[in-house]
Amino acid sequence: MKKIIKTDKAPAPIGPYNQAILSENTLYTSGQIAINPTNGELVLEDITTETTQVMENMKAVLEAAEMTFENVVKTTIFISDMNNFSAINSVYSKYFNEETAPARETVEVAKLPKSVNVEISMIAIK
Repeated sequence: MKKIIKTDKAPAPIGPYNQAILSENTLYTSGQIAINPTNGELVLEDITTETTQVMENMKAVLEAAEMTFENVVKTTIFISDMNNFSAINSVYSKYFNEETAPARETVEVAKLPKSVNVEISMIAIK
């Protein structure tokens, strides 16, 4: 059985999907991009600000499922330019304890939704 996870503290989906699905004890999140959930506008001033918005959106989704970043076991980061890796990683690392950080892959892609620079999805376990 699956439970739909929804919060107005993260952007509403821009297509036929949900913010996250909880199946038993496992949470599967959709990718988050840097949309401000309050006004629906993209936050693209710079890669640090953009990544921070993505992580804050993800934090809201995790909280809606009664989880934290400590519950995350796997992340996937899609970036439009590998030259942004260090800046993205710098922000990302503030949300995890290095000793218990999840498994992860970072992939450069040709294009992301709404032409953003970073999208992150996660899998978490209660």
